[in-house]
Amino acid sequence: MNARGALGQYGEDLAARRLGEAGMTVLARNWRGGRTGEIDIVAMDGEALVVCEVKTRRAGPVGPGIYQHPMAAVGRAKAERLRRLAERWIEERGGPPPGGVRIDLVGVLIPRRGAPVVEHARGVA
Repeated sequence: MNARGALGQYGEDLAARRLGEAGMTVLARNWRGGRTGEIDIVAMDGEALVVCEVKTRRAGPVGPGIYQHPMAAVGRAKAERLRRLAERWIEERGGPPPGGVRIDLVGVLIPRRGAPVVEHARGVA
């Protein structure tokens, strides 16, 4: 695994832990929906299915004077892909859960010093 992959895995581990601490049950990690893509974390929050995208970034510039917060990394195209993946997950399991489906985002920011900052945004798409 390369450094970027290791960073992403670390962020997903932190995200799964945060979701568990929030009372959610993680059902799957890195679930592949064929050519459509991958869901980082699939979880249940009560009776709601949660499709969770995890974005991990190191603190610091990503270019000359540019910083990108991990929570800014999901645009319209990614949100649509997550919706299609959620539909595929539901189709493979016989229908939607009673609580519906929600798409969440967990952003993990790794500072140069100190503990990682983990932010969980519910219902982003």
